[in-house]
Amino acid sequence: MRFDVISLFPELFEPFFTHGINRRAFESGQVAVKLWNPRDFAEGNYRRVDDRPFGGGPGMVMMAEPLWRCLQAVRAERAEPLEDQAPLVLFSPVGPRLDHAGVVGWSNSTGAVLLCGRYEGVDQRFIDACVEQQISLGDFVLSGGEIAAMALLDAVARLMPGVLGDEGSHQQDSFNTALDGLLDSPHLTRPEVWEGPHGPVPVPEVLLGGHHERIARHRREQSLAITAQFRPDLLDHARAQGRLTPTDEAFLALGKKL
Repeated sequence: MRFDVISLFPELFEPFFTHGINRRAFESGQVAVKLWNPRDFAEGNYRRVDDRPFGGGPGMVMMAEPLWRCLQAVRAERAEPLEDQAPLVLFSPVGPRLDHAGVVGWSNSTGAVLLCGRYEGVDQRFIDACVEQQISLGDFVLSGGEIAAMALLDAVARLMPGVLGDEGSHQQDSFNTALDGLLDSPHLTRPEVWEGPHGPVPVPEVLLGGHHERIARHRREQSLAITAQFRPDLLDHARAQGRLTPTDEAFLALGKKL
């Protein structure tokens, strides 16, 4: 799997590739990433990659020509058949929101070319001619697409075999199909009784007994409760998909909260 990242600030990615658990995916080459700077493909002494928008307005717009030359260099190095070329992906408010299903899809792909926009955006002519997919992280605006690119790479990397210490860790992530798309249950660790600001808070007895079936049921109920409280839309989706059991529905009917 290979991702080529087109960014005016490739230096932002360096710490990302060398810290944290997910660095294993990048260091091992399971997720290969190459950074490309459009400035290297710009003309003139100033290597200009942006200019003022036609029609006026604030800010600057990334120019089509340096991006086009950069993309051609990426395509030449990837050397993929035309029919199997990795898509050029732009992080943009126009695209659908990235979700767990989308991340899983990318983790099973051969990769992509990721374009990180800056300033007021990218010349629309380049988008129309070259961009095949657009992705959004949500209904807000970032200063550039680099953070969005890191989010996608991070989410994909943690799904690679051997990256997480426990192979089953990501199976218990929120939104995972192993949890029927629900939120993960809360997690507790030592001490058994925490002397918090509102008095002692013990760990639920069921988690201390070692009875695996009871623990699994407790965690399922906690997952149902937290999803019903904070993301009822996920609960509705799971119900529509037939993923809730009669036992689940009986618990939800009690209306318990965390």
